[in-house]
Amino acid sequence: MEFKEVIQKRYSCKKYCDRQVEKEKLEAILRAGRLAPTAKNLQEQHVYVVQTAEGLAKIDTVTPCRYGAPTVVAVAFDKNNVFTYPGGKRDSGVEDATIVATHMILAAADEGVDSCWINFLDPEKTAEALGLPENEEVLMLMDLGYAAEGAGPLPNHDSRKELSETVTYL
Repeated sequence: MEFKEVIQKRYSCKKYCDRQVEKEKLEAILRAGRLAPTAKNLQEQHVYVVQTAEGLAKIDTVTPCRYGAPTVVAVAFDKNNVFTYPGGKRDSGVEDATIVATHMILAAADEGVDSCWINFLDPEKTAEALGLPENEEVLMLMDLGYAAEGAGPLPNHDSRKELSETVTYL
C-alpha cells in the first residue's frame, strides 16, 4: 500500500473478530517500532505483546477499550534512560514512545491489520497489572487484530479542519 493510502484509510477499530494476527505481520509491526527515531538514539522504549487469555484479562481490568482485540501491545519507556531537554522541564520519554507507537500503528495498517490507540487507562495501574519494572512508564496500549463484520470508522472520521486552521507560517 502506498503511504498516502495508509494514512488516509487507517482508522481506530472499535470491534475485532477472533482472528489472530499472523506472526510475520506482528513481527513486521514490531520491527517498524524498533526503527523509530528516538532522542540521542537512546531507544528507551519497551514493547510488551499480550496475547494470552490471562494477559488479556489483565488488560480488561485496566481499560474497557480492548474491543475484543486478540492482541494488545503495551508501549512503555524507561524513565531512567531519557534525554532531558534544555530548561529541564521536559524529557524524551513520552515523545519517543509516541513515535514508536505511531510507527507500529502505521505499519499495522500497511500489513492490513487494524488497530486502536488506547490511552483510556491509568499508566501506573496498567504497569502494575502487567507486572512491569518500576522504572518503566506505560504510554499507551494498542489493540491489534482484524475488524469484525460491520466495524468501520466512526462517522466523524473524515471530518478534518482546513489546513489554514491548524498551520501558521511564521
